[in-house]
Amino acid sequence: MHSVLAGIDRVQVLPRLGGMARPDGVAIISERFWAFAGVDGTLREGTMPAPRSRLRKVPLLRGLVRLGLATSPLFRRGGVAQPRERLLLAGAVVAPLLFAFLPERASLIAGLGVTFGLVLWLLRGRTLALHGAEHRAIAAAEERRLAETWSGAARPTRFATRCGTNFAALVLPVAVVLQRVWPFAPTIYASAAVVLLSLALTMELWLAVEGSTRRVARAVLLPGLGLQRLTTREPRLEETHVALRAVESVLRRELAA
Repeated sequence: MHSVLAGIDRVQVLPRLGGMARPDGVAIISERFWAFAGVDGTLREGTMPAPRSRLRKVPLLRGLVRLGLATSPLFRRGGVAQPRERLLLAGAVVAPLLFAFLPERASLIAGLGVTFGLVLWLLRGRTLALHGAEHRAIAAAEERRLAETWSGAARPTRFATRCGTNFAALVLPVAVVLQRVWPFAPTIYASAAVVLLSLALTMELWLAVEGSTRRVARAVLLPGLGLQRLTTREPRLEETHVALRAVESVLRRELAA
């Protein structure tokens, strides 16, 4: 593995990577491929869906498309989640639509309860350390230090500006504000519109911040980076190896394509 990673380190241009930590492993995705490396040594590989290029250019819609792509290995059959887990996640997504019929205070409490419960479920087991390993492996690819990170000679940061924690830290206040100014009567359709619009607006904000070099814009990510101190732990080398195996699988197929 060390020699393979060293070869990848010599490649000048590599595709952009994202990831997702699970209690039993790490998923790494690129625009075309995904891989899930398990702590038990298993490796699952797949291809990413390819939406029409025009959808990537439509404001608001492009954010939802990108969000859907990022989570597709989690929801698709044969992906990284078991059938029961997919049902639980689907229930967590649908639940906020029903909260529209509750009084405002009860709706807020219920929404926070579901969010808190979902976060605890997502971060169970070894997820925190594997989350840090995921960030470290992606940073190692970006810094061309994959081989050094595999051997333990390098330890890139376990924090990431593109982490979903940063997105969650932004989407909650956006959703609360949007719900307060929403002019239509509460129906399941209006609630769905609020949820989708909150996600789309937050993704547009996130993309704008990512593409900006101004310190004021980057400051928007500080709450999420602070939360990563809670949602990640310093990974052991063996946990970093898990994430690096997934990175190697995706990059190997990208470079061969």
